[in-house]
Amino acid sequence: MTSNSKRPLSPHLQVYRPQLTSMLSIAHRLTGVALAVGTLLLVYWLVSAASGPESYHAAQDFIGSFFGQLLLFGWSAALFYHLCNGIRHLVWDAGYGYELDVAYLSGKIVLGATAVLTLLAWVLGYSIGG
Repeated sequence: MTSNSKRPLSPHLQVYRPQLTSMLSIAHRLTGVALAVGTLLLVYWLVSAASGPESYHAAQDFIGSFFGQLLLFGWSAALFYHLCNGIRHLVWDAGYGYELDVAYLSGKIVLGATAVLTLLAWVLGYSIGG
């Protein structure tokens, strides 16, 4: 390769179109971060429960608000996505599913399973817990 070449030395985001596999990889990393940050909401709730009735009711009011429910829904979706995609990675670690068509199919299954599990958890949660 000559020094006069206009081509990049290594691939970068401007070269490639986003693909399902790359978007799922990025989403896996982002949901890992979201789970860590979202766990702070759980810690807040537990600390408020240990701090007395006033603190607990304030936490319950926040978590029960529209914004709190939205955060909880996002956290649960991130949890199920990260779980399903983690299972997909375990299958890859075992040496299976590297073929392009299988990788795309398993990615679509991860997205579908995430949606089903998230909605199922919320429907069951509201039907059992009110």
